[in-house]
Amino acid sequence: MSVPCPIELAELPRDAAGPVFREPWEAQAFAMALALNERGLFTWDEWAATLAQEIKAAQAAGDPDLGNTYYRHWLNALERLVREKNIAGSAALARYRKAWASAAERTPHGMPIALAPADFAG
Repeated sequence: MSVPCPIELAELPRDAAGPVFREPWEAQAFAMALALNERGLFTWDEWAATLAQEIKAAQAAGDPDLGNTYYRHWLNALERLVREKNIAGSAALARYRKAWASAAERTPHGMPIALAPADFAG
C-alpha cells in the first residue's frame, strides 16, 4: 500500500526503504491517521491541510522545523481532526493523554507501553 507523504522533511530518520519512526508512539499516531482515513472520517486533502497548518503554527511559535518534532505536529493534527469531526472531545483526549503518561511513567525504558484500567482512574 502506498501512503501519500504530505510533507517531505530531509531530517526525518531514514533507512534504505525510506522514512522510519524514532519512537513507537510515532508509528501508532501514523497508523491511527491511516485507520481514520480508511474509515472515511477525513480525506487526505483535509489531513494535508490540517498538518500543514499545525506545522506553520509551530514554526510561528518558534519550532526550528528540524524534523524531530514532525510527529508531534502529526499528533496535533490528528487530535484536531478528531475534535473537529466530533469523534472525541477535548476532555476525552485529555483523559487518554493522562492515561498514556501514567502508563509511560511505570514502563521500563525500551519496553512497550501498555494502557491498563488503572491508568484511567481519577
